[in-house]
Amino acid sequence: MKKKQRQLLIFHSIKPNFRYFVVLLRFFLFLPLLLFSNKIIAQDLTVIKGVITSEKGELLSGVTIQVKDTRLITQTNREGEYLLNKVPLNATLIFSRLGYKDLSLDFGLLSDKDNIQNIILITDIQSLDEVHITERFNSSNSISIEAAKFSSFPQTSGSFESFIKNLPGVSGNNELSSQYSVRGGNFDENLIYLNDVEIFRPMLIRSGQQEGLGFINPDLASSIFFSAGGFEARYGDKLSSILDVRYSKPDSLSLEAQAGFLSSSATLKLPLKNGFFLAGIRNKKNQSFLGRQNIEGEYHSGFSDYQFLLRQNISSKLNLSLFGLYNGGEVKISPDKRITEFGTSDDVLRLFVNYEGEESSNYNALNSALTFSYNASNSLNFKWINSIASINVEEQADLLGWYSFNEKEGGGLNPSNGGSLLGMGSNQTFSNNYLKSLIYNTELRMYKQVKSSFFEMGVRFQSDRIDDRIDEYTAVDTSGYAFPDQGNWMYSGLIDQQNLVKIRRFSGFVQNTFSLRPNLMMAAGVRLNYNTYSKENMISPRVSLMYNPGHRDHLLIRFSAGTYNQAPFYREIKNYNGSLNAAARSQRSFQLITGTDYKFNGLGTRLKFSSEVYYKILSRITPYKIEDLKIRYLSDKMSKGYAAGADLSISGNFAKDLESTFRISVMKTEEDIKDDFYLSKDAQGNQITIRPGYLKRPTDQLFNIGMMFQDRLIQNPTYKVHLNLIYSSSLPVGPPGPDRHTDQFKIPAYKRADIGFSKDLADPEGKRSSVFIKKYFQALSLHAELFNLLNFKNTTSYLWLNDKMANQYAVPNYLTSRMFNFRVIAKLKSR
Repeated sequence: MKKKQRQLLIFHSIKPNFRYFVVLLRFFLFLPLLLFSNKIIAQDLTVIKGVITSEKGELLSGVTIQVKDTRLITQTNREGEYLLNKVPLNATLIFSRLGYKDLSLDFGLLSDKDNIQNIILITDIQSLDEVHITERFNSSNSISIEAAKFSSFPQTSGSFESFIKNLPGVSGNNELSSQYSVRGGNFDENLIYLNDVEIFRPMLIRSGQQEGLGFINPDLASSIFFSAGGFEARYGDKLSSILDVRYSKPDSLSLEAQAGFLSSSATLKLPLKNGFFLAGIRNKKNQSFLGRQNIEGEYHSGFSDYQFLLRQNISSKLNLSLFGLYNGGEVKISPDKRITEFGTSDDVLRLFVNYEGEESSNYNALNSALTFSYNASNSLNFKWINSIASINVEEQADLLGWYSFNEKEGGGLNPSNGGSLLGMGSNQTFSNNYLKSLIYNTELRMYKQVKSSFFEMGVRFQSDRIDDRIDEYTAVDTSGYAFPDQGNWMYSGLIDQQNLVKIRRFSGFVQNTFSLRPNLMMAAGVRLNYNTYSKENMISPRVSLMYNPGHRDHLLIRFSAGTYNQAPFYREIKNYNGSLNAAARSQRSFQLITGTDYKFNGLGTRLKFSSEVYYKILSRITPYKIEDLKIRYLSDKMSKGYAAGADLSISGNFAKDLESTFRISVMKTEEDIKDDFYLSKDAQGNQITIRPGYLKRPTDQLFNIGMMFQDRLIQNPTYKVHLNLIYSSSLPVGPPGPDRHTDQFKIPAYKRADIGFSKDLADPEGKRSSVFIKKYFQALSLHAELFNLLNFKNTTSYLWLNDKMANQYAVPNYLTSRMFNFRVIAKLKSR
């Protein structure tokens, strides 16, 4: 019995070892087969990647790529790129995107290397053009802008940002400036992104004469999106708008140059084996414009912009981008004399000024960014963005002017030859200011596709260092001609201040874009931000809906709602007298926006009608005044207000490949400054306290109407005409000083008509195309432009003077007059 038990024990002890032996035996027997089968599978699978564009060359994000009859699926990123791993050598890929025809292609792929397949999708005429509203990387109510349009239309400033002024909801009353106002906000409330890097502008620019080229090079841009409000949580914390610009991989080698009387530029686009390289140079001179203003003298100005973008694929999953930008300019003015006529047709006044001295300003901005992108899988991506901006601005002025103004009744420049003398005196302007800013930020983003949902999230840190030295004053002596050490001078705007500000900012967002129903899309997200200056924790929830009723592809309905918190930047915390407000708080608004896009046939073409109605509750904002381009905040005050209006536009191609647009905007914006009051006297001479209540904001502009029209000759379509018309109603303005209730005066309506004529020498439809041009040029065009066609005298600001009876006069500072320009644009063929 004991022997049997012992045998059983031995058996049981051996049995587990025997099982292990069997497992090991099976493993070694089947190992060669497994290795062989894996080798076969590896040979049967490969990688495919590429770039997807539209027929116009626009990079398409949000395109779905699927291997037919499998679950292998991905989407293109913002650069239009896609990547699929483990694709069978003989596979059928389906490319689909709303607004474009589905494309199904059979591929015979190679197993020993990455297969690059660049795809062009064709627009579905029966579909909706606003396809970007449903794609994962675009704002629900943003509009797409073709960068190529910029070179066709006559543009005075030479900056792409000035093209934004032609969009619904946008206004700008200075053709020399790239600054613009969106739905009652000022330029500080606009966000500008370049390849996900936020762009910062110089903060000391006070006039269009000092402002140079914008920071966006349209010749390098591949896709541009603009939202006038209600944008998503993935965008930053500003109150008004976003401009999102992408520089991306070119299809082929490209060399392009432009030369004209006012500006010149050159662009290089170079595809590389594992990436690409872009470079652009722009130059501009303003002497011709400045010399035609109402101040005669010597003008010297020059502006330059240099940019490059290098992208390199380190591996199939990891790539890096290096971006660099230099933007700078200098203006020197030695005024001699000024003659300005103003007033009404029945009462014409004339100002005559002799000057001594000069003024100058210069700025230089350096921006650089390093971005790493990592594709962990077909549905999971990471991006790490690092950027630094260094912007230095200086301005010096020491001007002495002797002035007289009179009623115009006679001829000549001497006041004694005219009517009665109203006033004479001296005016001195002095400034010695500089501002240095250094802004660094780093941001980590993650993108995750989960079935029909697309999640985005990110965290960001930003460090601001601002060093500002202000030494300026204005002095007036109305008793007669006097030198600085003589006379009875009255000083105003006297500031002698030095500020050093350091702010740390922390922000983050989470957003999900998904389908509620096949014809109903939703984007919902929330932003969080905190800064070490105001020490506020701010939460900004935002939601957008896009509805295509009944699957009707010619109608789209949009709705957006959200909270927007703009943390104080340096200008918002600087008081009117140059000191800093330690109690500055973030500005807040709640926005409601609804809109429609409707496409229909009419006037012999396919037309698109777009409309948006909005209401912005400005629960806490910082009041300000605008002096030409300079925004001066009343940082120690707080106000509440609103902005309400509607934007309407209709567009269509009345000539082949040439789009024309007509737009109209109606808007009203007011604010009520907390505890604001001033003293006055009633009819009996008793002193009373007046609380002004709601006041028009400096950007309150009732109407804004514009038209961009293009056409070509029927008999010779290479000849084209480009017409740009703008009408913007009056703006409130007042004398210098921090009192907002004095802004009872009006800057007259801004009226502008620019026309351009072009001849396309390389157009294949041309009747007499040169063999030389066809051989060496991909595009070659001549442009003749006439700015301010009707020679309107538009006003940008006022010079405020008192006569001998202490009456105050607003002497207008006029903008540019009629001027001719000629340009040549050439794009060489690559070999």
